[in-house]
Amino acid sequence: MKKQVLKVHKDDNVLVALTNLKKGDTIVFENENYVLQDDINAKHKFFTKDMQPGDKVIMYGVLVGTAQTFIPKGGWMSTANVKHAVEPYAWHKVDYQWTAPDVSKFAGRTFNGYHRSDGTVGTANYWLFIPTVFCENRNLDVIREALHNELGYAVTDKYKRYTHLLVEAFKKGENIESVNLFEQPLQGATVRPFKNVDGIKFLNHQGGCGGTRQDAATLSKLLAAYANHPNVAGITLLSLGCQNLQVPDFVNDLKTLNPAFDKPLYIFEQQQSQSEEQLIADSIKKTFEGLIEVDKLERKPATLDKLCIGVKCGGSDGFSGISANPAVGYTSDLVVALGGKILLAEFPELCGAEQNLLDRTKDELVAGKFVHLMQAYSDSALKVGSGFHMNPSPGNIKDGLITDAIKSNGAAKKGGTSPVVDVLDYTERVTKPGLSLVCTPGNDVEATTGKAASGATLILFTTGLGTPTGNPVCPTIKVSTNSNLTKRMNDIIDIDTGPIIEGEKTIEQMGEDILEYCIRAASGEVIPKAVLLNQDDFIPWKRGVSL
Repeated sequence: MKKQVLKVHKDDNVLVALTNLKKGDTIVFENENYVLQDDINAKHKFFTKDMQPGDKVIMYGVLVGTAQTFIPKGGWMSTANVKHAVEPYAWHKVDYQWTAPDVSKFAGRTFNGYHRSDGTVGTANYWLFIPTVFCENRNLDVIREALHNELGYAVTDKYKRYTHLLVEAFKKGENIESVNLFEQPLQGATVRPFKNVDGIKFLNHQGGCGGTRQDAATLSKLLAAYANHPNVAGITLLSLGCQNLQVPDFVNDLKTLNPAFDKPLYIFEQQQSQSEEQLIADSIKKTFEGLIEVDKLERKPATLDKLCIGVKCGGSDGFSGISANPAVGYTSDLVVALGGKILLAEFPELCGAEQNLLDRTKDELVAGKFVHLMQAYSDSALKVGSGFHMNPSPGNIKDGLITDAIKSNGAAKKGGTSPVVDVLDYTERVTKPGLSLVCTPGNDVEATTGKAASGATLILFTTGLGTPTGNPVCPTIKVSTNSNLTKRMNDIIDIDTGPIIEGEKTIEQMGEDILEYCIRAASGEVIPKAVLLNQDDFIPWKRGVSL
């Protein structure tokens, strides 16, 4: 029989409903009866004892809020009766002992990736177009349409065909309701001439000029990090000429990041070109020559310590912290035990989990960097009348994430339990094997953008509500917290961790399944749906307040 409720930590004074429960129902848990005082929908919580105003709400074994009113035993936790609260945090030396998971099942395993001259291994082989300024976005759009359509990378054929059929029906005076996207024959896709080029990607953005010089400098470092990314084989850069972000600045940042950078890099400046037409023609022709060369690269075996996986959650729900995130966390521990790298970001979504992470950080300097970045970020939000406590979205709250501390402690589960080996500021490159924390916003696209900049070659993205997000250069794998979402949005979900909620699989079993999928995705044997759908989302962070 499926469990009705779950207690996440032995010290918690709330229980999580695993299914919809009715007011008046008696729930028996660990030999104690709880008479529900309200309807409790799945993913929501009710209290295990009477709560007085000011009483601490404990979940995940830590403070996540305080009661604002009297709440009876069996009463529903809501935004009306509980407000966000967390304990202060500070680093002190802790003898943290980590027991690595058994990785004998993965001993000697490899994935087939693209080996770069700096020793990194890509999980894909992309050609990248970069504009130094938003003025070049339209030129990139023209180039994208030309190259994607002719080289077989477009995914819009079925929608063009659908629109064409609607136009034909309208011209004939027919009822357009009879035209169905899913019932019409589709035109055959263009055969890709470059078998070893996984895609041509475009980093359209709104920066490079008009903002502060600091914004341009940060953007330059971000674009340089993408050019140097292990999944990128070559780059075409378009510049207007007069913008804040000058080409020499970008080149200097690239050489600083990797003095031995040796990928093909083609630079075109519009204000030095004969015409826009000539600029576009020249960039297409030169890129085509580059594609011929990088297509000669082939996948070769690489040991699993070459994996660098970013872990992210978005569209989170009340199951995120008890199914998908812990399962991904176990995958993270497996990767760390195998010598690989894990990147945990979203600093606003570490609020309330700071002490746990600090207790796992042995290096005082690394811990100090984390504290500084967290406090500076929090202070900047408070100065504009916001704060980490305002992080949960209406969708999060509706599905059981009542305070930011509840959301954050569930989100932190993605990082597993291994020691924290490093803390990276935005655009800093990961260098150490193990778990690193990366300073980014919680915003889905800003976070994935930053995670890829730090070197993630795959991203595990958990979601309880459904989030159609990807990244241009880093294949993004969607992991659902519940089976209902998987069935409803199967076109964007790759892995379902709903069996954990149903009691059909353990977190450890699911974590191993996720790593198996990662190995296949890293080898190009399976293509994540975000990649198939060209969900190439890219938003640079201006270091302003973004939760």
